[in-house]
Amino acid sequence: MLTWETTVEAQALYARGWTKSAIARHVGVNRRTVREYLNGDRVPGRRAPGGPDVFGPFAEYTRLRLADDPHLWASTLFDEVTGLGYPGSYPSFTRALRARRLRPHCEPCAASRGREHAVIAHPPGAETQWDWLGATRGRVWRVNSQVGGR
Repeated sequence: MLTWETTVEAQALYARGWTKSAIARHVGVNRRTVREYLNGDRVPGRRAPGGPDVFGPFAEYTRLRLADDPHLWASTLFDEVTGLGYPGSYPSFTRALRARRLRPHCEPCAASRGREHAVIAHPPGAETQWDWLGATRGRVWRVNSQVGGR
């Protein structure tokens, strides 16, 4: 994929009489890539799809499931559509969910963006415990500390 700037440079060099092979060497890409951009077969900044849309047949099902329960975990939904025959991976499934904006808006969830979700309050005098297990140079060590009282 060529950037917009590189495509403009290739078009300017071609207008000056440079060959497509010379432009390809100058820009550092394949000659066929230069030809496709100069002919207008490809557009700068836009990638061609990698293959058929495997999520399409399951889009309506996921939209309905998320409309019923907007807090449904994507992993649970992925297990459901995999059982229905979805052939893709989990990352491509979640990417398709985000790209199609299938998850409905939830105001309480949107308001919590950017702040801690699981803050455990430890009032003064309460017990807090840390456990670490580590290994350095073949030796295993453990630190167990209890802070606070009663």
